[in-house]
Amino acid sequence: MALQDTIDQLSNFDINDVDWSRIGVWPLAGRMFVWFVIIAAIITGAYFGLIKDKYTDLDRHAAQEVTLKQTFQQKALQAAKLDQYIELMAQMETDFEFLVSQLPAKTEVPGLLDDIDEKGRNSGLEIVSIKLQPESVGDVYVELPIDIIVKGTYHNFGTFISSVAGMSRIVTLHDYSVAQGDGAALQMVVRAKTYRYLSIDEGGQ
Repeated sequence: MALQDTIDQLSNFDINDVDWSRIGVWPLAGRMFVWFVIIAAIITGAYFGLIKDKYTDLDRHAAQEVTLKQTFQQKALQAAKLDQYIELMAQMETDFEFLVSQLPAKTEVPGLLDDIDEKGRNSGLEIVSIKLQPESVGDVYVELPIDIIVKGTYHNFGTFISSVAGMSRIVTLHDYSVAQGDGAALQMVVRAKTYRYLSIDEGGQ
């Protein structure tokens, strides 16, 4: 019956009838209600004052954890490929040095002209002229145009072109022009281009 009495008191409790100056002699139902309100206020205050901020910090740290995990995975992948990058860089340096070695130095250009002249004569061609044209300076190399005029047959021309293509130095042929020369011979005009590395003194890198 005591529990039923308490329930009846709570159901009949009217806060407007409360005498706050005599709280000590309130019925059990009134005191229970006050304690309930106080406890609820304490829990609510603790949540908003302490726990809610902790949840916010927890969410922020959880987001940071995801970001850090992604960053770690990216760095780990890069680190795993580091040896490959080092090997690739070493291979690129080797290839670059090899290509540079195929470019004639400034002092080797006259010798290169002699080599072209020799290959033309060995191909059965009559050398009309071989003239070095003004240099064209790029970012890391200098282009050296060479205008060549020779006479011979198509077979002679093909042999000469193959010989030039097989030279140890880089020489490319451009702007072919073949016309009828004197007699049965054909005349070919072609521009050869070779390249040399732009030295630091000349503004190279």
